[in-house]
Amino acid sequence: MNNLIEKLAEEFGIRPKQVADTVELIDGGNTIPFIARYRKEVTGNLDDVLLRELDTRLTYLRKLEKRKEEIAENIEAQGKLTPELKAAIAEAQTLQEAEDLYLPYKQKKKTRASVARALGLEPLAVMIMEQKDSDAAIAKAAEAYVDGEKGVDSVEKALAGAMDIIAETVADNADYRKKIRQLVFDKGILKSTVTKDYVSEKTEFENYYDYAEAVKKVANHRVLAVNRGEKRKVLTVKIVDPAEECLAYLEKRAAKKGGAYLKAAVADSYKRLIFPSIEREIRTEMKEKAEASAIKMFGVNLKKLLLQPPFKDKTTLGFDPAYRTGCKLAVLSPLGTLLDTATIYPTKPNSRVAEAKRKLLELIDKYQVDIIAIGNGTASRESEKFVADTLKEASRRAAYIVVNEAGASVYSASELGAEEYPDINVSLRGAISIAGRLQDPLSELVKIDPKHIGVGQYQHDVNQKALEKTLDDTIEDAVNNVGVNINRASMSLLKHVAGINKTIAKNIIDYREAAGRFTSRREILKVKGLGAKAFEQCAGFLRIDDGDNILDNTGVHPESYKAAQKLLDLLGLTVADLKGEALAQTVKKLNALDIAETAKTLEIGEPTLRDIVAELKKPGRDPRDAAPKPHLKSDVLTIEDLKPDMELVGTVRNVIDFGAFVDIGVHQDGLVHISQISDRYISHPSDVLSVGDIVTVKVLEVDVERGRIGLTMRV
Repeated sequence: MNNLIEKLAEEFGIRPKQVADTVELIDGGNTIPFIARYRKEVTGNLDDVLLRELDTRLTYLRKLEKRKEEIAENIEAQGKLTPELKAAIAEAQTLQEAEDLYLPYKQKKKTRASVARALGLEPLAVMIMEQKDSDAAIAKAAEAYVDGEKGVDSVEKALAGAMDIIAETVADNADYRKKIRQLVFDKGILKSTVTKDYVSEKTEFENYYDYAEAVKKVANHRVLAVNRGEKRKVLTVKIVDPAEECLAYLEKRAAKKGGAYLKAAVADSYKRLIFPSIEREIRTEMKEKAEASAIKMFGVNLKKLLLQPPFKDKTTLGFDPAYRTGCKLAVLSPLGTLLDTATIYPTKPNSRVAEAKRKLLELIDKYQVDIIAIGNGTASRESEKFVADTLKEASRRAAYIVVNEAGASVYSASELGAEEYPDINVSLRGAISIAGRLQDPLSELVKIDPKHIGVGQYQHDVNQKALEKTLDDTIEDAVNNVGVNINRASMSLLKHVAGINKTIAKNIIDYREAAGRFTSRREILKVKGLGAKAFEQCAGFLRIDDGDNILDNTGVHPESYKAAQKLLDLLGLTVADLKGEALAQTVKKLNALDIAETAKTLEIGEPTLRDIVAELKKPGRDPRDAAPKPHLKSDVLTIEDLKPDMELVGTVRNVIDFGAFVDIGVHQDGLVHISQISDRYISHPSDVLSVGDIVTVKVLEVDVERGRIGLTMRV
């Protein structure tokens, strides 16, 4: 365990004590959000991102240690564990290294070498490998192994069997494999060609019909692209190896003084056994690295999307565009309550524009609609123009915004959608979701499978189990970063709070419906199945507005209430000073605090005191409110209106390996290639951009026919 702690400390550049204490917290069943927020003194202020990475690495290293123990035990059971081999296994840094060492001792299925051994040809193989005899002497010795009854009916067959044993022995050598793996990685070429069935067809993989690039330089998104093309049988993909160099190395190590038989066996070992295996390993490693990068980027994008600022206190009309089936409308109150629904037909083939306009104006007037959220799917462009024209005739000032509707249709037909709106037609639930994700993105988007939200790259091609874990962790971090109003939150939101699972979330809602709203955090302990440990984990992330204690509407954990009260007493303040006009004076007093001295006086850690002070300055305030909101619109712009050098303000919709897609309000997002993001060198678009960022861009080029827009941020 000590070695593991030291290794993690070195890798993450933190103190061994930080690692040891953090591991103890994780092993104690504490959640990452709780550790990051409420155990800063213990971890030395490690944030949730680093804690997640440390937890993942801890899991891998423990798996590695367990596997190394299993390998050593298996080899020892065979009576073949030498002190040198035991030390080599103990020093293995990766699972691959450990498995390479185990390869010669691993129980294999029937192979050409195992058949040859069964025929008693191993002594002949040893004679060849010892490199003491000439080829003629070896051929003469092989005569003794000819046995027609066993199937070895010629000298040639005896020699071939011995060479099969040599080939497998060479292929199982861990040092050889390690060196050749490095050679292939350093000097190999990843090559893809189009299959004969697609030679004359245009596909999304055209760039890879005749593609070659050094293995060590292939970008992650290109790895995923060629893999997808290969899976769809559009491409044939292989690694072109530096065969001559690899063979020269093997011959020097395994056949330096050997004759033709040994060299032939070594060449066969490389061509038939080593390279095909190494090629699979390297391609798997490239795939896993590319997937990890894509999954990480998906998590970053998703978190930014979930933490988009809500449009609170606004009556919102969700507008789900369509052609033949009509556009679906749903009006939500400022608190998210469904007020009304309707279907209108302003688009082709019906084109009942006047009637549609009357209905939309009626809803705007009746419910005092502030914002119209238009989905960006089919017929979005025509719907946007219709809405912009209609708003000019509205009796009140209203605006609209085009919203990414990815996943809305999935929610509409889901079990949850039916449960939340059982009396509402499936087609109308999409409009409700579109309005909801503008009012409160976090509350609405947690209802949808993250893979359908549309902020990733190749999300359906990557390891789904790893993707699911990352997305669950991301949602958990986002939800706990914001905090959840326990009296209003849906089960979809509650189940992502630290310490709360789906069952407890349902029990919270059942309690709420039976006993009424919660009035204090302590009351949460009355919920069935929510014990002391779960309460410790979740209490600080659950909010109660208008409760018995204003601290219940902050991120101050109940375990720190006494310290918070002592702080107020020290400053001559009461809870009444945390509300209304008195709050401004309270903030001044809190800003003047000497944190170090006050922490000693209150006998608490400085990080905890800083967090308490920050929360007392803004009880009940949503951390998302500080982020810039997307621009609302009142008129429409089309792709045909765009001209090179036109300067626009847009919202980053997706960040990927080769750039970022920016919504500039013309239905089709524009691409800012990585080379156009900054005047300085950046290794990845995420170094500069995040989903939801408001950016100024200039139009580089417009391809109306293909619906492509090239943008630059180097304005």
